[in-house]
Amino acid sequence: MNIVYNIVVFLHIIGAAMIVGIWIGQMKKPTVHPRQFDGAMLQLLTGVALMGLIPALDMDANYFKLGIKFAVALAVGVLAFIGRRKYKKGEDISAGLAHGVGGLALLNIAIATLWQ
Repeated sequence: MNIVYNIVVFLHIIGAAMIVGIWIGQMKKPTVHPRQFDGAMLQLLTGVALMGLIPALDMDANYFKLGIKFAVALAVGVLAFIGRRKYKKGEDISAGLAHGVGGLALLNIAIATLWQ
């Protein structure tokens, strides 16, 4: 079961890299790329899976922290969905929307790593 947990953590990190990496790569001309939405969905799905695996592995968890991370991840997902829709329609994507997606994803990474 630990192997499954570690694979899901790996995929969770890949999702974060998809969001933040594209955001940093597009910093000169901020936009929301459809792959950021894919990363956000990967983060949400693997995050929920990790929350389900915690009790199965008898791990201690700070559910308040996980709840905040889930709320931030939902916000990233919604913003990335809006940005993806605008991207596909060829509409302008505001810098605020692009930075909202990347910045909130970065905030979620900070919460995961810095909040003990």
